[in-house]
Amino acid sequence: MDAQEKRTIAELRDEVASNPGSTLHEKFERVINLVKVLRSECPWDRKQTPSSLAHLLLEESYELVHAIDEDDDHELKKELGDLFLHVTFQAVMAEEAGRFRFPDVFDALCNKLISRHPHVFAETPADSEQEVLKNWESLKLKEKGRRGLLDGVPNAMSELLRAYRVQKKVAGVGFDWDTSDGVLDKLVEEIAELRDASTPEEQEAEFGDLLFTIVNFSRHLHANPEDALRKATNRFMHRFNLVEQMVRQSGRNWREFSPDELDEFWERAKNQR
Repeated sequence: MDAQEKRTIAELRDEVASNPGSTLHEKFERVINLVKVLRSECPWDRKQTPSSLAHLLLEESYELVHAIDEDDDHELKKELGDLFLHVTFQAVMAEEAGRFRFPDVFDALCNKLISRHPHVFAETPADSEQEVLKNWESLKLKEKGRRGLLDGVPNAMSELLRAYRVQKKVAGVGFDWDTSDGVLDKLVEEIAELRDASTPEEQEAEFGDLLFTIVNFSRHLHANPEDALRKATNRFMHRFNLVEQMVRQSGRNWREFSPDELDEFWERAKNQR
């Protein structure tokens, strides 16, 4: 047992509250000690488990992405801290259960990245991004002993991102269209099949195929579909807020406007930056 482990919770609590630390090591240690104090002294923090915090981890990730989208450094700093808090909680709970410790997390990370960058840390040639990605997927299969290329794709992902990940993986081994023209032809085909679908079940299936193909096309455009849709939604929300302002300023009710009048508001909103 090292000196850190011999210190009492009361001593850790006093130090966390009074000493912000001056070095990166001291500040990092302060966060770990803070979580240990919370796990000991706070009823809510003490009752948490890795599973009970999973949904909050996702929420914090989304809030971090929002700060990035807003280009807000103040919020970005805070959200990075919130996300790191969850990482620390997971590591401290794993240590409490005797599964692994924080140093093991860092060792696993560094070992993985060194192993998967043989073009940097060894003599394997990789002159293009495509070669790097192919090596990455091949090394992942060897490291984890997976039987199939798609083993390990997380089910917790949004389905848009999950489809993108699946397509990117199979493209990495050459299962892909040579150009985006092939994807566009497939897109036209899927739209026709959706129009021909007659039952709710067929319509759902064909709509799913259409979405999957759209995601594939986004990959050929080198655009992440999750990012593209999030930005499109943000643009819509911004423009609709402007339309809403115009409606309020008119003194009239929404239902008093014709579709053409609302469309005119929308076009005005689109032209505003």
